[in-house]
Amino acid sequence: MKAAEIRQTYLSFFAQREHKIVPSASLVPSVHDPSVLLTTAGMQPFKPYFLGREKPPAPRLADVQKCFRTTDIEEVGNTARHLTFFEMLGNWSFGDYFKEESIPWGWQLSTEGFGMDPERIWVTVFGGDEELGLGPDEEAIEVWRRVGVPDERIVHLGREDNFWQGGPIGPCGPCSELYLDRGPGFGADDERPGDDTDRFLEFWNHVFMTYDLGADGSLTPLPMRNIDTGMGLDRMAAILQDVPSVYETDLIRPLIDLAEEMSGRSYDEGGAVTRAMRIVADHSRGSAFLIADGVVPSNEDRGYILRRIMRRAIQQGRTLGLEAPWLGRFAERTIEIMGETYPELVAEGETIARWVGDEEESFGRTLERGSELLERLVTEAKESETSWIEAADAFELHDTYGFPYDLTKELLAEQGLSVDDGGFEELMEEQRQRSRGGSATAHGSEGRHERVLAFAAAAPPTNFVGYEMLRSTTGLAAVERENGRALVKLEQSPFYAEGGGQVADSGTLSWEGGEARVIDVYRVGEDQALEVEPSGELDPSAAVVAEVDRETRHATMRNHTATHLLHAALRERLGTHVRQAGSAVRPDKLRFDFTHGQGLSPEDLRAVEDRVNEWIKASRPVRWIEMGRDEAERLGAMALFGEKYGEWVRVVEVDGVSRELCGGTHVANTAEIGIFKIASEGSSAANVRRIEALSGPAAIDWFREREQRLHEVGELLGSPQDPLSAARHATERLREAGAGARKAQSEELSAEAEKMVDRAADVAIGDSDDEVVALVGAKAATAAEPKQLLDLANRVQSKLGRSSVVVLGGDFGEKAGLVALVSKDAVERGVSAASIIREIAPIVGGGGGGRDDMAQAGGKDASKLEEALAAAKAMVEGALV
Repeated sequence: MKAAEIRQTYLSFFAQREHKIVPSASLVPSVHDPSVLLTTAGMQPFKPYFLGREKPPAPRLADVQKCFRTTDIEEVGNTARHLTFFEMLGNWSFGDYFKEESIPWGWQLSTEGFGMDPERIWVTVFGGDEELGLGPDEEAIEVWRRVGVPDERIVHLGREDNFWQGGPIGPCGPCSELYLDRGPGFGADDERPGDDTDRFLEFWNHVFMTYDLGADGSLTPLPMRNIDTGMGLDRMAAILQDVPSVYETDLIRPLIDLAEEMSGRSYDEGGAVTRAMRIVADHSRGSAFLIADGVVPSNEDRGYILRRIMRRAIQQGRTLGLEAPWLGRFAERTIEIMGETYPELVAEGETIARWVGDEEESFGRTLERGSELLERLVTEAKESETSWIEAADAFELHDTYGFPYDLTKELLAEQGLSVDDGGFEELMEEQRQRSRGGSATAHGSEGRHERVLAFAAAAPPTNFVGYEMLRSTTGLAAVERENGRALVKLEQSPFYAEGGGQVADSGTLSWEGGEARVIDVYRVGEDQALEVEPSGELDPSAAVVAEVDRETRHATMRNHTATHLLHAALRERLGTHVRQAGSAVRPDKLRFDFTHGQGLSPEDLRAVEDRVNEWIKASRPVRWIEMGRDEAERLGAMALFGEKYGEWVRVVEVDGVSRELCGGTHVANTAEIGIFKIASEGSSAANVRRIEALSGPAAIDWFREREQRLHEVGELLGSPQDPLSAARHATERLREAGAGARKAQSEELSAEAEKMVDRAADVAIGDSDDEVVALVGAKAATAAEPKQLLDLANRVQSKLGRSSVVVLGGDFGEKAGLVALVSKDAVERGVSAASIIREIAPIVGGGGGGRDDMAQAGGKDASKLEEALAAAKAMVEGALV
């Protein structure tokens, strides 16, 4: 049975049993779930439903979820089943059915839907745990007996294997797993499910969420019992296609075939070749999916995970002899295999190709040299009979050659060597501190976050009316006071809660006898809570007037619509690989982060800015409408990185410009933005750029300030009416003055060179009186910086016109400089400029290097120049004698 048929069989089975089929969530979790960097399990997108924070779209759901996990990345390629990217089939019940339905359905689908031999299916159940105070899961055992599983194939396992916990506290419960007995060819007859052996292959887990685990270890029955099941598609495909590993299924085998074709090697060779082909296949597939979901390679967070697997694949491709560029071919093959099921791969094909190509080119430049360094470190460690390499060496591989630290550790482990993790982390932290410039991160908000969540959940949800009105008379659903402030829940609220990059509204609550300033508006799923600062007693029974600050809201709306225009202009100018990677929409300015691998040229910035202003001048209508997510995607509406969307979405359309899924507030016409100005552009992270921009009155203020400064410049230049002409005239005069200064400097250097030549000493070569080398060792008087010192040395050497050694020192204020020039015939006599500099540079507290004929150094102590020059003369004389 092909993978596509397995997906369809699974989803159809549960659709017939009144399950709503939902699409896979992104591999990038919602910004509201910071607990993980990537979607690592099928249940992860449903956490808000299990925790009761959001209402599911239906009590019964089924899906195929994209997942990505690097917990066992070192095992990928070594075993028949480990992958980083995989698909999980799942069916879910939120307070609806339980074991009585879940277990028989699991048996029926396995034996009838997938045609598995019922005599080869074993099951495990929770066997009890004294610490939890629970006995065996008799309920599940009895249901398994009723469907026909004999007691000898029902295996009791403990808490570690068959009791699911989402964390140290919270929802939990027993689980039951289905295993396939692969027969005596894979293990002995006394082996059982749960053993760490190959005979029994687990293919489906049923979790029965029954309890709430407290911090004291106590179990309290949940008010709503849930079902969470998971079946790995790749593993099920290996079973039903009767192949020995997931790499030989129709999901991955075409990538293995491509590796064979491009390398001329055979997958069946085993050993390093088989392992390398598996890693290349898995990691190239995973890279394509991560990029399609908006991840770009970097050295932080999920971008680091992508970079790590891409560079691991490139390194393994090198062991197969694959010649660059090759990684893009594997991305193309992935799209061919999976594009029909996951259309985002096709839609983002150009973006995938771009980032894959850029990363392969970037790492390819340093891979050879980094590999040579790594091989040298391994050799040195073995020769010195040590079992580790220094953290500084691992850091150099990371910082200079782009080797992800985990890749370095893995390659060293293959040679029986390790690295000092603590030492490496110290070096990384030093680098982070340098990058941050000493900035600090605030902590301590976690407890407040939980308090707001609990407060919001304890009262009925607020009805948000802020799209239609900015003023509402309403009631207080809940009030909780603390330290002169209060958390407030409104029955009806015009206040926008922070989300989608847009800041929360500000404003006031007023009632008879008092008023409160709105400090913040917290988003809690589809709900919200306000933090206010009251002046006067806040009566929970009073009617209040909730009013948004109109000027601030409208300024924010201008900037939010301008952000959509900026996004569209960047994609039009730079390419469709540009994706939003973060934003901050405030009343005073906007910040927009986007995926792009290099800085924007002045021409690019001007073109983008002009395009946005063209759309503003064109008075384009802005519309927003709610529709089904499927319909929005058919219309080409862009979903944004890290945002979570339900079945029903809000689409914001700028007529003829863009369509985006967006819950923010916008102007009704682009003309309301007034004017748009890019204030800055720079790097936010690796492969992510950041633009800050202004619109409306803030942009006008920016231009007026620039106009005033330009006027002041004109006054300084003597022509406030035409500062540009005055600046051109001043530039010409400066150019003339500069040319005069350079001429005078050149004349000074020539004069000093003549004096040095006159003072040159002849050093005899060996015992000969006829063969001599001119030696000049002097402290320069006219050279003010290293470039001039080298110029002076070249003039001296040129004027000597014969065999010579020139060593000069320069005092540059707080720093010292050294330069050595050795003529060709003197080099042949054994004199080396690089050796001279290496010897004397430490005297002035510095270091340097170069070639035999020319070398330079810098130092901190100019007072030691004479000592250094004397040492150089002695060294030259010693070399020539």
